[in-house]
Amino acid sequence: MQQPIVAYLTDEENHWVARLACGHNQHVRHDPPWMNRPWVTTPQGRDSMLGHHLECKKCDEHAPPDGIPTQPLER
Repeated sequence: MQQPIVAYLTDEENHWVARLACGHNQHVRHDPPWMNRPWVTTPQGRDSMLGHHLECKKCDEHAPPDGIPTQPLER
């Protein structure tokens, strides 16, 4: 199911995670050649992708929303 990105946070290893409108979190790594997401490396790039839809496998599996992050969300 497609869900829009509403904010970002980082995990315990400082990898970027997108917070989706459904309440699920999804890693958005830039790790070429497997994941090519150069936009995640800058604040401007991340801002440009707010509202962009990602496929949420957790929604497809009817998983409950992820816990509320302990750190402030970034936009």
